[in-house]
Amino acid sequence: MGQVNSDASKKEDNGDLVSSFTDYFKKIKAENKIISPETIHSIELHLKNGNIQGANSIIRDVLKNIDNVPINIAVTGESGAGKSSFINALREVAHDEADAAEVGVVETTMKITSYKHPKIKNLNIWDLPGVGTLKFPPKDYLKKVEFQKYDFFIIASATRFTKHEIDLAKVITLMKKNYYFVRTKVDFDVDNEKKCKPRTFDREKILQRIRNSYLDTFRENKIDEPQIFLISNHNLSDYDFPSLVDILIKDLPAQKRHNFMLSLPNITEAAIQMKYKTSKQLLWLEALKEGVLAAFPVLKSINNSELEKLKANLNHYQTLFGVDDKSLELIAKDCQVPVEKLKEKLKSHSLLTNKENETLGEYLFNCLESFLSVSGGLLATGLYFGKIFYFQFLFLDAVTEDAKVLLREAYSKEYLKFNSPTATDHDNIK
Repeated sequence: MGQVNSDASKKEDNGDLVSSFTDYFKKIKAENKIISPETIHSIELHLKNGNIQGANSIIRDVLKNIDNVPINIAVTGESGAGKSSFINALREVAHDEADAAEVGVVETTMKITSYKHPKIKNLNIWDLPGVGTLKFPPKDYLKKVEFQKYDFFIIASATRFTKHEIDLAKVITLMKKNYYFVRTKVDFDVDNEKKCKPRTFDREKILQRIRNSYLDTFRENKIDEPQIFLISNHNLSDYDFPSLVDILIKDLPAQKRHNFMLSLPNITEAAIQMKYKTSKQLLWLEALKEGVLAAFPVLKSINNSELEKLKANLNHYQTLFGVDDKSLELIAKDCQVPVEKLKEKLKSHSLLTNKENETLGEYLFNCLESFLSVSGGLLATGLYFGKIFYFQFLFLDAVTEDAKVLLREAYSKEYLKFNSPTATDHDNIK
C-alpha cells in the first residue's frame, strides 16, 4: 500500500513538473525562446514519462550548446559607411579603447578583422572590406570572406547603396543567408536639415525621404524592396536600431538568441527587459537541471561556499547588465556624479552587505521572503528550487531594476545637458 501511495505521489510530482515547465515556456513568444520547439517537446515527453534523468540530459546539452555555439556577425560597406562606429557601438566599446575598431581614417578595412564582444565570449563581429574595395565580383567576394560562417550580414551605407552592395545582397540571398541594409549617420542628415531649415523642419518627412531614395535605387536595380534600417551610431536608442534588433533575434536560431540578447547595449528599458527574460529562461533550465526540492528551504543560514557562489552569481549579473563597478565608474564620469551617489540608488550593491543586528544570511533570507511575497511567480509554479537558485532569481530582479534606474539617470542628465540655457547648437550635434 505504501509503495502505491509513493508511486501516486511521484506521478503527481511529475505532473506538477510537466505542467510548470509547459506553462512557463508557453507564455514566451516563439521568437524569444532560447530553446527550439522540438527541444521543449522532448523535455516535456521525458518529464511525462517520469524520466527526469533523460530530461536533465537534454537540458545539460542545451545549456552547453547555448554557452559554446558561436555567433558571427558580418558588417560590410564602402569606405566612410560608419562600419567601425557601428561595431564599437554594438560592443559598447569607446573609440579610444585599445581593442576598438579604428574610426575616422581613410579605408582601414582592406582585410577581414574580427572583434570579440567584451562580455559574450562566443560572439564575434567581423569587419569586412567593401565589395567594391576589393574589386571582386560578389560571388568571389563571398567565397573570399568565407560567407558560410556568418549568421547574417549587415550592409552599411552612409550615403547610398552602390550597385556592388545591391549585387552582393542578391548573391547572399542565393546562398540562403540573411542580410540587412543599414543606413548609418542618419542623425547628421536630420541635424543638418534642422539647422538649414529650422522653420519647415519635419523629422519624419526627412526620414521618409531618405527611405524613398533607397527604395527607388532598389527598384531601378530590380531587387525586392527590403526593409531599410536608419540608425545613429551615437544614439542607438533612436531611429530604427530597436526594430533591427527585434528582427535579428527572430531570424537567429533559438540556441543563439540568449547570448545575442545579452550582448545588446542597455539603450531602452525594453532592451533591459529582454535581457531579463532571456536570463530568466536560462536560470529556469539550470534550476531544472539541478533538480527540485520537496519544500522551500527555510533554514536561515548560508555557509561559506554558498556565500562565495552567491557573490559570483551577483557579480555575473551585474556585469551582464552593466551595473558592475567598472560600468558605474564610466556612467558616473559621463553623468558627472560621484560613484557612491549612483550606488545609493541601486539595490544590488547592498545585497551582500551585513546589516545591523542581522547576520548576512538572515538579511538575505528576509530580502528573499519579501521578493517572493511580491513576485509570487516561483511559488505559484508548484516547483521548489534549491535556495541558491531562489537567490539567483532575487539577484536577477535586483540588477534588472538597477539597470533601468541607471538608464533613467543617464537620460535625465542628457536632457538637462541638451536643454540647458547654455547649450549651443554645436552641443546638440551627435
